Amino acid sequence: MLTALGTIDEKIEGFDAGADDYLVKPFEIRELYARVKALLHRKHDSGNTLEEASQLIYNDLVMDKRTKVIYREGQTINLTPKEFNLLHFMMQNPERLLTRDEIADNVWGNNFDTGTNYIDVYIAYLRKKIDKGFDQKLIHTKVGMGFILSNKI
Repeated sequence: MLTALGTIDEKIEGFDAGADDYLVKPFEIRELYARVKALLHRKHDSGNTLEEASQLIYNDLVMDKRTKVIYREGQTINLTPKEFNLLHFMMQNPERLLTRDEIADNVWGNNFDTGTNYIDVYIAYLRKKIDKGFDQKLIHTKVGMGFILSNKI
């Protein structure tokens, strides 16, 4: 997203709308070029193939990657595009501690501003949608280390 709007709320709204990156005007053309190059590199390296499973399943949580719909105990859970991408990364790495740096690189990209609390904000959004109202909590924080999708904690 290329915009003159640069407050944290505006940036979060942009990411919620599905932006992979957010660049505030005025900008350096070299930075725009570097961000586009990084995005193209990530998309190329992701190895997306038609043979990939259309669903990810962890415990009672089901992600349909084709329809972008999440189910928990049969209930539909609506996520924003960025929440979906974050949960997708976590579901690809269940039972594995994910550092903020790993999440930033894989969900937000190489140009993520590490001085923000976006990751903590989006983890909180996911907890409200994925864990609230369910006995088994799946999204956990390891203080000072990162986050983990686990039904064993």
